[in-house]
Formats: sequence, structure tokens, C-alpha cells
Amino acid sequence: MLSTFTLLTLGSTAFRLGLNWGLKTKTDYRISVPQILVGALIVLAGLPDILKPIPFPLPLSLTLGFFLPDLLLRRVAQ
Repeated sequence: MLSTFTLLTLGSTAFRLGLNWGLKTKTDYRISVPQILVGALIVLAGLPDILKPIPFPLPLSLTLGFFLPDLLLRRVAQ
């Protein structure tokens, strides 16, 4: 049985990849976020509530899953 963290990460990764595939086929547009911004958002999501400088509403699993393609795949500007 998979944990909630794993399921949320897999679900948000699948959503992001599906969104990218749909945008690529319909409009030839790709969503990509710079890796430094992705790293900062993942650290912000992973911080305890008392240490967060600004409130961040998404849990770590959703943030990690949504930005996992940007961390694993390097996109080249065309």
C-alpha cells in the first residue's frame, strides 16, 4: 500500500505531465520553471510552519510532484 505522500506526489506529477503534453499538442507551448525557483519553492514547502517567512498553502508532496519534471528534465530554450 502506498502512503499519502507518494500518491499525492505521483498524482501531481501525472497532472503536470498531462498538462504539458496537452499544451504541447494544442498550442506548441511548454511550461517550465527555472530550477533555482523550483528549489526555493520546495524548501519553502518543506519548512515547518513556525519558520516559514511567508505562508505557503501547498504541502510538500504536491509541490514536489508538480515541479519534479523541472528538476529531472532540463529544457533548452528554442
